[in-house]
Amino acid sequence: MFTYKQKLMKKQKIYEADDKMISIIQDNYDILQSLGSFGINLGFGNKTVKELCEDQQVDTFTFLAIINFTINGYLSPDAIGKLSVPTLMKYLRASHEYYLGFELPFIRKELLSALDEENNMAKLIVRLYDEYAHSIRLHMNYEEKMVFPYVDSLLEGKPVNNYDIETFSKHHGQIDQQLRELKNIIIQYLPSDGLRNNQLSATLYDIYNCEVWLAQHAEVEDHIFIPAIRLLEKEVRHNDLSVKLSHMIGHNNDNEVLSEREKDVIISLVQGMSNKQIADHLCISLNTVITHRKNIARKLQIHSPAGLTVYAIAKGLVDISTVKV
Repeated sequence: MFTYKQKLMKKQKIYEADDKMISIIQDNYDILQSLGSFGINLGFGNKTVKELCEDQQVDTFTFLAIINFTINGYLSPDAIGKLSVPTLMKYLRASHEYYLGFELPFIRKELLSALDEENNMAKLIVRLYDEYAHSIRLHMNYEEKMVFPYVDSLLEGKPVNNYDIETFSKHHGQIDQQLRELKNIIIQYLPSDGLRNNQLSATLYDIYNCEVWLAQHAEVEDHIFIPAIRLLEKEVRHNDLSVKLSHMIGHNNDNEVLSEREKDVIISLVQGMSNKQIADHLCISLNTVITHRKNIARKLQIHSPAGLTVYAIAKGLVDISTVKV
C-alpha cells in the first residue's frame, strides 16, 4: 500500500530486519524521535534492527512497519494482521509523552526567548500558540483516557459494548491548522532585530518539524492503528461469542444428561418437524413430545429452535451441512 506521501518523495529503500540500525539513521536522521518512542536508546553499537528490537523487547515487524511507513509511506498489504498491538500502543503512548511533556513546552520556551514581551503582536503569537497547545493536549488526553484503555480491555479479551474504534475514527483528524497559521504569522508580520531573527528562525524550524511530526503521527493512527484495532475487535468479539455459546451449551449439562429419546426429539426439531410430525416419526404420543421438549428446555436452559440447532451441531447430533440456515 502506498499513501499519497509516496508521491511526494523520492524512491527509498524498504528497510528490513537485517539492516543495521545506524544505517537507517544515517539515511533518515528524523527517525531518532521514533526510536525513543519504541524505548530504544542510543549507544546500540552496530546491531541490526532485529538484534536491537529483540534486546529491547520490541516487536521487529511492527517497528519496521512504522519506520517504513513514516519514512516513505509504504505499508505492505498484509501488514495489519501481523502487527503487535502492544508494541503499537507503547509507541503511541511514548509519542504522546514526548509531544506533551517535551515538544510543546520546548517550543513555547523558544518563542518566549525569541519574542519581545512588550510587543503586542508577540503577545498575540504566544496566545495563539497556547490555544494550539491546548487543543492538542485535549485531543491526546482523550486518546489517553478513552481510546487506549479501550484497547487495553480488548487485549485482555474483554470487549466493551458501548465503545468501538469507529467512534474514535469518526472524530479523529489532524489538528495542525493553528500551527500552520502560527508560523505564517511569524514569517509575514513579526518584525525583529538580527538576534531575535536568528532565534525566531530556529524556533520556526522546530515548528515546521513539529507540524510534520503531527501529520505523520495522525497518518500512523489512521493507516496503522485504527485498522489494527478494527481487526482486534473482530477477533475479541468472535472469541467472546464462542465462549458465550460454549457456556450456553454446557450450562448445567453435566448435571442432567439428555436421554436418547430427548436427543431424538432435538434432532427432529432441528430438521424442522412440528410436534405432531415428531410424534408420528418417533411413534410416541403428542403429549410425550411436549413433555420431552419441556425436559430438554429445563436441562439445557435453551428454549429457542435456533439455540437447539447450535447445541445439536456443537454436540455432533446433526451435521451442519444438513441444517437449513
